[in-house]
Formats: sequence, structure tokens, C-alpha cells
Amino acid sequence: MPLLPETVSCVDDLVARAHAGGRVPVLVAGVVRDGALQHVATAGLDQPVAGLQFRIGSITKTMTAALVMALRDEGKLALDDLLYRHLPGTPVGTVTLRQLLGHAGGVQREPDGDWWERAAGVDVDTFLSTLTADKVAYPPLRGYHYSNLAYGLLGAMVARLGGEDWQSMLAKRFLGPLHLDRTTYAEAEPFARGYVVHPWLDELREEPRHDAAAMAPAGQLWSTVEDLGRWAAFLAEPDPAVLAPATLDEMCAPVVLSDLDGWTAGHGLGLQLWRRGERVFVGHTGSMPGYLAVLAAHRPSRTGVVAFANAYTMRYRDSGGLSGFGLDLLGAVLDREPVRVASWRPREEPPAEILPLTGRWWWMGREHEVGWAGGELVVTPLTAGGTPWRFVPDGPAPDVWRGLSGDCDGELLRVVRDGDGAVVALDVATFLFSRDPWPVL
Repeated sequence: MPLLPETVSCVDDLVARAHAGGRVPVLVAGVVRDGALQHVATAGLDQPVAGLQFRIGSITKTMTAALVMALRDEGKLALDDLLYRHLPGTPVGTVTLRQLLGHAGGVQREPDGDWWERAAGVDVDTFLSTLTADKVAYPPLRGYHYSNLAYGLLGAMVARLGGEDWQSMLAKRFLGPLHLDRTTYAEAEPFARGYVVHPWLDELREEPRHDAAAMAPAGQLWSTVEDLGRWAAFLAEPDPAVLAPATLDEMCAPVVLSDLDGWTAGHGLGLQLWRRGERVFVGHTGSMPGYLAVLAAHRPSRTGVVAFANAYTMRYRDSGGLSGFGLDLLGAVLDREPVRVASWRPREEPPAEILPLTGRWWWMGREHEVGWAGGELVVTPLTAGGTPWRFVPDGPAPDVWRGLSGDCDGELLRVVRDGDGAVVALDVATFLFSRDPWPVL
């Protein structure tokens, strides 16, 4: 559904104000809701330019991480594999893939040589040959240490496992299926030129646009507000044909906190995590010389924001920059847009053998309701509240169900029957539920 008129007006005003105070030539922001780009606001353009590209920098890492997870789902790797298993001989092979994805492996931030973002890149073999053991600068899991180098290594590993270069794999597995047709390895007209703004003269210096080569998986890509909006929608609710929803849930789970004092920021598997009040946003920020970008999504409401600026710095609330602006913009949209309540619809009657499992059950004086929805048993705690527990059949064994959510995620529910086969209890992770709220023990 489209945004409310007052939300559109608020977004336009926030973009205009951020552009006026930010000292960036162009600022573009898009709002995604329910899988579609609902509104685009621009400032600094004489007229909107369809398909205008910006460099997205480290938002590229979210796609590299998705590639790694797709290979994991295919059984080609495990997240707790040490890197040397897939890059034999590397001197930095003693960290796990999970640690690399979550910036918890203690790997130094940058590769050797010139600053890779502002220099022509080297090929993968040259990149790997320059590594030394001291590039693991900290004990793994000592804490958060952001590493571009980690994603160069992950990209090299992906290419080895997939049998083709990172760019081709990304196009086949994600860019093509999701119709990200204007998300490209190199810039393609029309694209915004990127600048550094002089700190007190307001003059512009155009920045070079180098091919990052081996470091491309860390920050190479170019995209548009339309394409990156599709990627934000995918991160909010993935297409199962492209990546399993459970896999994306795993990517959004915290690996490490980057803000140990306030617990407001952390990192999952390739995704940044931010807490704003009671809301948690997922996504990533990005920068390359001349460009800034941000993507943030609120998964429960399927709402997201993407934004670009064609300058290397942006003034916004002291040090918030474009990243802080993007999070504020998403918060402002959510404050003004009520979450649509799903309409109630009657469901099909469950199979006859399921009916004896439904209804009211009790455990230790606490009431629970068991229902049936979409082939799943749904156990709703009524006394203490909380997330409903969803269960699906656990293999061919009758009367055994596996939990998918809440406190019972991964736990087993076993149906207990008497000698005549009648259902008398539900054994949920050894907690025995009965029809009697006050059973004799």
C-alpha cells in the first residue's frame, strides 16, 4: 500500500533539510514498504533521473555474505570451517568463515599496499600472495573489528568453491533472479559523479573510480534507488527461490556487538544491526571515494530505506553522516505509518488425526492453546504470553514434531497416548502438558 500523504511530505522535508545542511551535491532516498519502492525523494537534481547509479561501497558485503550462505545451504561449506580448508596455504587461515562474516575474526581492516579504495586493484592471486600471518592482529572473538580484508578473502573463497569469478556468481544467483538490472560491477550511464567537498570553500574535486579487482567483494558495486530498494525488500522478506528465509534469519542474528556500552549496534553474518528504541534495523552502510550509501530495513513491518550521496562526507547531526540520516529517516517513516493488520480469514479444517491435538492444554497452571495453520501446529501461551511456538512433523515418525519458533525453536513435541491410542498429553521438551489445569502428579 502507498505511504500516507503526511509520510511522503515528511520524507521530502527530511531529505531537503539533510541536503541543505549536508554539503553534498546530490541526495537521493527511497522508502520501501511491503516489497515495493513506495516513494523516492531527491535533492540537488534539476529533475529526477531514472536509473541514476551511485557506488554502494560496503553494501556490496551483504551480497557477498548472501553468496557464502547460499553455498553453505548447498553443503559446500560450513560456517565454522577454518578459512584454510577452502584457501589452502593461506597464512590467515586460522579464523572461521563465521568470524570473517561477522567481523569477529581479528583480521586487520585493510590489505597491504596502497589504500585499495583509491587505487587500481590487483588480481586474486596477487592479493592472496601478499598476505602474511600478522594480518590476524587480534585473537578471534576478542571483540568486533571491522575488516574489509575479510571480505576480500571471502570473495576469493567463493570463487574457488563456485568455479567462476565472484562477479558472475553474484549475477547468476542474485542480481538476475531479483531483477537488479542496474546493479553493475562498473559504472554505467547515467551515473552520478562522486566528489570530495572542500571543507570551507565548498569546491568539488571529482574522485577516481577504480576497479577494486580482488577486493571487489568488499565494496565494488554500483546501484540505483530502484535496485537497492529491491534488495532492501529482499532483506526484509526474501524470495525462497533465491535464498531460504531461515538462512536470512540466521544472517540477521547477532554475531558480535560493536557498541559494548549502549548495545545499540552489532553485526550479524554480513549485515549490520542497529537498535533504535524498541526497534531493530538490519542492513549496511557504504562508502567509496566520492560516494556514501545506506540501506536499513525493519523486517517485522517489511519497511526499508535506501539513500545515496555523491560526496565522501556529509554533515548530519555532528557525526551521524548519511548513515545516521538513513536510520532517522526509517524511524520517521515507522512512526507515521501504522503496521497494517492482516485480515482474518477462515482456514481449512485440519486432518482428522490433528483434531485431538488442538484446543486448550495446561502446564504448571499455565494455559496454552494449540491450533492448526498452514500444516503447522501452533502453540500459543495464554497465561504468560510470548511468541507462539510453531511445530512441523519431524520426519516419518508419527506423533513427533519439531519446533520452529519462540522458546521451543529446535525442540521436540511428542504426542503421548494411552493404551487405546487416545491423546492424553503433549510432551514439549520434557514439559508434560495435560487437559487438566490441576493434574495429580
